[in-house]
Formats: sequence, structure tokens, C-alpha cells
Amino acid sequence: MPLVIPKELPRYETLKEAAREYPDLDPSAVEAYLHVLRTGDLVARLAETGLARHNISQGGFGILTTLLRSEKLEAPATPPTLSALAERLGVTPATMTGLVDTLEGDGLVLRGADPHDRRKVIVSLSQKGRDLLTRVLPGHFRFISALLRPLDRAERGELVELLRKIVAQADELSAAQPAATDSPEAR
Repeated sequence: MPLVIPKELPRYETLKEAAREYPDLDPSAVEAYLHVLRTGDLVARLAETGLARHNISQGGFGILTTLLRSEKLEAPATPPTLSALAERLGVTPATMTGLVDTLEGDGLVLRGADPHDRRKVIVSLSQKGRDLLTRVLPGHFRFISALLRPLDRAERGELVELLRKIVAQADELSAAQPAATDSPEAR
């Protein structure tokens, strides 16, 4: 679901004025936060549009590329289980099951019992899934290169390091947050 972020973000001076009313508002932090959200949302929408031309969702594409990476890096190991895929992609098992159901219905993945533990379900790429990735990946990589063309190699490295710091902090804050069921509103 796309975020609702104004096209014109508030100017820094506007944020400074708001900080008078809300002392916890750090204008530079809010400005950076809004830019991260806007950029992420815009990039996700562009990628989603490109993938939609191939009748694949961003979630489905993430699963297919994860399975391809597993095949290439972990072969000849057993394909990942549904729960391992959910963990790798940071979604709930129920969400993963729905995405895999769609991919399996489209003939892009195969689902079967784990040969080591028949209670577990493994997921692997079908030939149709590999063929789709062969068609989609070159254009997707061109999109990524075009998107980041304004940044030189050093700037891209710096951007990655800065984003890693934000992700690490978000992980830390997430771990410190009580579960939704622990909140007074949920009771």
C-alpha cells in the first residue's frame, strides 16, 4: 500500500516554527525522515509499475529472486521452507503463504514436502519462474542503474552506510516496542 506523503514537503523553516509548539520535534530529523519516506515510496511505486508489466507483484518478485539466490548460492541444499522464506523477507507466515499461493497458481514456483522433515513445506522455482526472471531482471537492473545514476560510486556507498544506520536504529526501536497486544488501547 503506497504511503500518503505530500509531494511538497514542509520547508525547514516551517519545521523550525512547529518545533516551538512541539519541543520534541527536531526539525532536521523530521526533514530527513520525510525525505526517506517520500523517496522510498516513490521508488517502490516505480518498481511496482515496472514489475506489473510482467504481471508480478513486488512481493512475488522478492520471493522469486530470493529463491533464485538460494539456488545459486546454496545449491545443492534443500530449497527453503515457507517459514524460512517468511523470515528472510520479513513477512508473516500467513502473508508468505498467500504470496506463494499466487505464485504457485501462476506456475512460477513449486511447493512440496521437505525430504528431511515431511511436516515442513519447501518452495522452489519452476522453469516458468526462472524464465520470467530471465526476462525481468535485465530491465529491473537497468531501472536501478538509471535511478541511481545521479550518484557516483562513493556517494552510493555513503548512502548505503547511512541507510544501514537507520535500519539498525529502526531494528533497535522495534525490539524495544511492546507488541500491539501489550498497548493500553488493545485491552
